[in-house]
Amino acid sequence: MTSRLLLIALFIVGTATLGWGQQAQIKGVIVDKDTKEPLPFTSVGLKSEQIGALSNEHGQFIVPTPSKNAEDSLVVEALGYARQTVSVKRGVAVASLTIEVAKRAVQLNNVVVKAGKIKNLGLGAKSDTPGEGMIQGLPGSQYAFFVKNDKKKRLGSVRTVSFYIGENGFPREPFRVRIYKADGNYNAPNTDLLTENVVVSAPQGGQWYTVDLTPYNIMAPEEGFFVAMEWVVSGDKFFATNFMDDYTPYGQIMRPTFEFKESRTWNYSMGKGWSLITAANSQGLRYNAMIKAEVDMIK
Repeated sequence: MTSRLLLIALFIVGTATLGWGQQAQIKGVIVDKDTKEPLPFTSVGLKSEQIGALSNEHGQFIVPTPSKNAEDSLVVEALGYARQTVSVKRGVAVASLTIEVAKRAVQLNNVVVKAGKIKNLGLGAKSDTPGEGMIQGLPGSQYAFFVKNDKKKRLGSVRTVSFYIGENGFPREPFRVRIYKADGNYNAPNTDLLTENVVVSAPQGGQWYTVDLTPYNIMAPEEGFFVAMEWVVSGDKFFATNFMDDYTPYGQIMRPTFEFKESRTWNYSMGKGWSLITAANSQGLRYNAMIKAEVDMIK
């Protein structure tokens, strides 16, 4: 499968989850349990149906009622918050559901850094020339690239992460930065290392866009870590485009790189989870998201 056919297939799979037609809907808002402030870009999905949606920047969401079972669980997953479930019934529409979620307790480990000279180390993509093809997502979907510590250097904190934003699409639309530890099944992305809601916007496409992460004190795991782009939806487009029926991706188009012989890129779809991208070009080089990072290297 070529890289272009791969992206078309992923797009079809993603849009298939949105064809809810005239089915009864559940509309609501996700808020912080203590502050009552709305939580933007929160994943909301039906557990048994394997379909989901993303709340907009005001915490508002729309999902269909269950169609397979008489009852189902509406699962809410907000970055930095405990997972919450709400019972919902088939065919019973809800117009104004408010779901309160509590902040997740984060255990901070004592980090001891031995004395040494700190230098900058680049991980991930090295090339400034993108490969042919496009990487485009639906709201709530993610592409995560593993910036591997190939030379087994001693790593400190993450300084920056960079994404090569394509010149097509809508480069200035917002997206969320995600950082993961590779501790999921088959070394998939799993544990969030960046628990803050970092939503950014590139000034233009056709170049690298760099995000400063030094304020968040993220310690890089020895083996490396995943850097992910999560597609989000700004509030005006969320409702104006009939999002739940025929939403067309409008955001960033990342470009791929063919620098590596191994697959280092995973795709996340709401309701389906993570899957490894295994496409390759004619030379056998793997199709990977063009992402890089800079970390402290301790000598």
